[in-house]
Amino acid sequence: MSEVSFHDLSMLSEADRARLFSRSETDLSGFIEKVRPIIDAVRTEGDAALVRFARDLDRAELEAGSLKAAQAEFDAAFEKVDADVISAIRFGIDNIRRFHEEQKPEAMWLKEIRPGAYAGDRFTPIRSVALYVPRGKGAFPSVTMMTAVPAAVAGVPEIAILTPPAPDGTVDAATLVAARLAGVETVYKAGGAQAVAAAAYGTETVKPARKIVGPGSPFVVAAKRLLAGVIDPGLPAGPSEAIIFADDTVNGGLAALDLLVEAEHGPDSSAYLVTHSRRVAEEARASLPEHWSRMTEQRVSFSRAVLSGRCGGIVLTPSLDESYRFVNDYAPEHLEILSTDPFAHLGHITEAAEILMGPHTPVSIANFGLGPNAVLPTSGWARSFGPLSVSDFVKRSSIGYVTASAYPEFAAHARTLARYEGFSSHEHAVSDVRQRYL
Repeated sequence: MSEVSFHDLSMLSEADRARLFSRSETDLSGFIEKVRPIIDAVRTEGDAALVRFARDLDRAELEAGSLKAAQAEFDAAFEKVDADVISAIRFGIDNIRRFHEEQKPEAMWLKEIRPGAYAGDRFTPIRSVALYVPRGKGAFPSVTMMTAVPAAVAGVPEIAILTPPAPDGTVDAATLVAARLAGVETVYKAGGAQAVAAAAYGTETVKPARKIVGPGSPFVVAAKRLLAGVIDPGLPAGPSEAIIFADDTVNGGLAALDLLVEAEHGPDSSAYLVTHSRRVAEEARASLPEHWSRMTEQRVSFSRAVLSGRCGGIVLTPSLDESYRFVNDYAPEHLEILSTDPFAHLGHITEAAEILMGPHTPVSIANFGLGPNAVLPTSGWARSFGPLSVSDFVKRSSIGYVTASAYPEFAAHARTLARYEGFSSHEHAVSDVRQRYL
């Protein structure tokens, strides 16, 4: 068994402590150089490039005419997927829809700023959005649920999913089920950087979109960065990461159980248990072999790689305040507060994309349908981004309306500032020249 990394903060220099905050995609330079030719090929060759990359990168056999999932494939998916899985998808979609309906902004509001002068906002859906659903280390109908539902709630007219095909050229059946139940009937068989390029430029089959959202590998993140001038790349969502914060009121075995949840996503994930209790830390470390014995070989391999590597393990802090500081400095994608009184700690945490409270709210429940969105900013971007939401699928227009009675006062002040800033046309537009036309 790989030794789990154990970090005693009291023994670390500031430089060593800072190294704990690195993620797998912190430096994307190598990935950017690899995806650049992929993007260029999709832009110039279209479907032919998608077919070639499906074969070479995804080991999937496709033909240009089969890049879009047919309606018959959707129908067949409902026959392939077990009834209990479909039921769980329906349950999750219902909760996610209820949550995101509450986020939906009022279509328009206006406030009287001064007598006769009104200003406000109007919200309209983005015309077309691509949803990226990864597949490389597993199938993720839950990502389909989390991306498609808020897009549908927002009223986006054109929603398309892009997801890597299986070796036989099919789409994961549960993903098709989730797509249809969420209201999306357009699914393209393309993954990785080539999918991002297809969404940006379009191909003979794939319609270009104005925005792309959804988590992905460093290759996907790099492609989004390169194409940010062509398509809105959405919030930065890379490989999974989590911090399990535990005080001294819980059993370390429980903390270890939840530590493995995000660590099993892949060797490029990040996962830390952060606690000021040596008892909790030691109990967690001792319980990991038992938890691993219940997992599949692949997921054990992934989580061991994370917890013994440079982006995971157990962090023992000298105090509760140092635990809070570590969490806020890290700004995790997922944060669990394991405590019998989690609300006592909540006020001290300001930098986390998702905060799950108490021993009955593991990441598993949030990932599969508590309601809040599980597509979250990674790599410390929780400092300035929030979870995917309805607001990611709408755009805001400012509305202004000045009546004839309010105009003179506003015009006088506008003339003064226009003259000061040296903009003569600005000044003339609110001068007596305008009065001749009015």
